[in-house]
Amino acid sequence: MPINKNIAKDYFKLWSPNMAYILGFFAADGYMTYNRRGGQYWSIQITDKELLEGIKKVICADHKISVRQSCSTEKTLYRLQIGSKEMCLDLRNLGFTTQKTKNMSVPQVPARFFRDFVRGYFDGDGNVWVGEIHKNRPTRTPYMQSTFTSCSYGFLSEMRRRLRLHGIFGPEISTRKEQYYRLSYNLKGALKLYDFMYNHPVLASGKDLYLPRKKNTFEKFSKLRP
Repeated sequence: MPINKNIAKDYFKLWSPNMAYILGFFAADGYMTYNRRGGQYWSIQITDKELLEGIKKVICADHKISVRQSCSTEKTLYRLQIGSKEMCLDLRNLGFTTQKTKNMSVPQVPARFFRDFVRGYFDGDGNVWVGEIHKNRPTRTPYMQSTFTSCSYGFLSEMRRRLRLHGIFGPEISTRKEQYYRLSYNLKGALKLYDFMYNHPVLASGKDLYLPRKKNTFEKFSKLRP
């Protein structure tokens, strides 16, 4: 059923792994807008069209994905925009606003779906680096680091607290020129984060949303190990 017709209330609270993932991705790369005629919209704009098609399928949307060119990076961007007062209300009830960049909070995602929310946010505003260190030594050391980025210190602080409940420990949150914050996990924490986000039966079955290129980067680490 197209989501712009007869939408049930609390749509985003009809919890499932993929809905939690979409909420996490929205927290990273989504936004809400209102127009003068009372229309309310939520949108996701990214460079990965295949993932956006997957999101569109999960929410049963019949909307077209628009294409535009980024002026700053010259990359092709794909946008899915949904007009729905009900869904925007759900997002506001979960703590999101039209000015969410610096004052965003982690929504109350049920514990069993928190890994999916984290994976969604990571696919939007996360990064993983895999390579070798100590290159000037006789034996190089395989290494990995994963990072979450946000303009909201409170959001990353709550993410760190909840990840600690799952045995994933990271250092203090760092700032970059007081414009954004980074929560980084070095090798041990990055390995645990990978296991938390990806190693469960439903994801292995191919039914859950994720960005293959980021998962594949994590998995390069095992190829560097002797």
